[in-house]
Amino acid sequence: MPDTQQELSTAARVFHALSDETRLAVVQRLHDGERCVCDLMDDVDAAQSRLSFHLKVLRDAGIVDCRRDGRWAYYWLKPDTFGELLEAVKGLSPSRAGRLPAARCCD
Repeated sequence: MPDTQQELSTAARVFHALSDETRLAVVQRLHDGERCVCDLMDDVDAAQSRLSFHLKVLRDAGIVDCRRDGRWAYYWLKPDTFGELLEAVKGLSPSRAGRLPAARCCD
């Protein structure tokens, strides 16, 4: 489980960003590398304004980054974020000890 409030906030932001089908579709399309926003618009069948919103959510969560080349923007996945996400998920999984007897708290 993430240790600090900052780590919890970061994990929550990443999970929120990945909780939308359009954003998941963008992440899936970026799996193999950098893509131009015009290609992403066609791939996820989204208008530019709608896609820009989703890309901003992904950028704010640290999942993607971008660069500008003239009038086009190119996006790619940030691999470190996925390593941190994997660690966060591992920290949320149940311990190997299994289910412990319930503590008697309400007599």
